[in-house]
Amino acid sequence: MKIYTTQQEIEADIKDGVLAIEGDVKFECSFTIDASIVVRGNIDAHNIDAFDLTAYNIDAHNIDAFDLTAYNIDAFDLTAYNINAHNISYYAFCNVYFSIECESIKARRPSHSKPVCLDGKLTITPKAPTKEMTLAEVSALVGTGGAGGGAGAVGGSGAVGRAVGGSGAWKRYHIQRKDC
Repeated sequence: MKIYTTQQEIEADIKDGVLAIEGDVKFECSFTIDASIVVRGNIDAHNIDAFDLTAYNIDAHNIDAFDLTAYNIDAFDLTAYNINAHNISYYAFCNVYFSIECESIKARRPSHSKPVCLDGKLTITPKAPTKEMTLAEVSALVGTGGAGGGAGAVGGSGAVGRAVGGSGAWKRYHIQRKDC
């Protein structure tokens, strides 16, 4: 985990207007930067004020960003222009100027403000359904593949496939042998 304790440490790692961090990061100081923040891991911070913020999980007290993209967001107060996330958890306020796109959004405080989208809309897209399939069913659906792979590349009748998608258009395949 990368730990920043001063603004100078943060500024030293900004390259071409981007603070890019591989892995998890913890900010133990307040800071203001004119850069996008891209974290290939998790962020732990008290206050975040950024133009573009991209990370896997964000756990912060206050977040103020223009574009916010993350898998999970856990914040006290959340303000942004656009939010695109899988799961959003906020304490009392979640306000955006344009839109929120997510799979779930929940307030943790019993008395809270509903998410506000001033000029756009809140779009909650449920997680795509999964369907358990046998290897024969997956092979029939995608072909038995040669060099390119396909379901037949798994081999053996001991494999089970799971297709993930919606509206009849399968998007992703996870093939796992039953004996693994």
